[in-house]
Amino acid sequence: MVAIARKTPVLEGVTPEHIPFAELLEAGQPAILKGVARNWPLVRRGLESAGQAMEYLRKFANGKQVLAYTGPPEIKGRFFYNADLTGLNFATERAALGDILDRISAQGNAASAPSFYVGSTDVDGYLPGLRAENDLILNDAMFQHNQPLVSIWIGNRTVASAHYDQFNNIACCMVGRRRFSLFPPEQIRNLYPGPLEPTPGGQVVSMVDFSAPDIARFPGFREALAAGQVAELDPGDLLFYPALWWHHVEALDSFNAMINYWWTTVPEFMDSPQTTLLHALMSLRDRSEREKQAWQSLFDYYVFGAADRAGQHLPAQVRGNLAPMDEGKARRLRSLVQSRLNR
Repeated sequence: MVAIARKTPVLEGVTPEHIPFAELLEAGQPAILKGVARNWPLVRRGLESAGQAMEYLRKFANGKQVLAYTGPPEIKGRFFYNADLTGLNFATERAALGDILDRISAQGNAASAPSFYVGSTDVDGYLPGLRAENDLILNDAMFQHNQPLVSIWIGNRTVASAHYDQFNNIACCMVGRRRFSLFPPEQIRNLYPGPLEPTPGGQVVSMVDFSAPDIARFPGFREALAAGQVAELDPGDLLFYPALWWHHVEALDSFNAMINYWWTTVPEFMDSPQTTLLHALMSLRDRSEREKQAWQSLFDYYVFGAADRAGQHLPAQVRGNLAPMDEGKARRLRSLVQSRLNR
């Protein structure tokens, strides 16, 4: 594994009732909230044994089949592409959660164990009742209109290659230890993103193998390492990191479980910038450098500058889509964009 010198800051003394959500967002940096979830029943069962944690999870499973990934021993837990990038190095299936837990349990600590991974599974939809006993206290006003998506991740020793998400995240280490390698968004060029599709788990991932990086092929990775930080999590620890931060996640024990809280502070009517990025690939990327620089100036003015800059010199009654966005404007803009795409 590559060495990252900088450690993610640890916030000691944070209590479950007083998680500083707003301050974390304002700071815009990763932070470990040490031991905040140490008294959750799932954490306590896991500290007793992996078997106790599995039995605890089983009592909430409602019989719905989860999406499970299985990889041969030779991938060493790294769910990725095959050698020539024409496919993936693992198989997917729908299976009962209990069956996956049985397979993990049967392997124990075997060094040659296959890799098992159940990723981003909606807790309320597949493990109803789990949150009644294991849940963050979401007492900040920001959550009144922005309820988080709460997902669980279960597996043995697995690796999620470096990728980014569009949402802010609090990752709750429940069972087993985890290591996050974190990189700010501007390091994208030094992480060498792979194909837009297909991807191993829905998001673009770094092509760098962190366990044995090929610096000759990916020389900028040294710069990413210098800008990165590492978060070592024990059961009961929480990790906050902002939207669009790259994160490489290693589950370090023979059985691991993590619960994630993803959320955004923007209204639901706002579209995903990822859609804008895809359209920009089609409409902007292959134009001349002169044109791209001109369009960059337009985007800086209308989009990336202060939200009120483009309309502030206009009377309020004629600002139209330059005025603050609301659901009505978003609906009209969406219709306009769709009509132009369907030309």
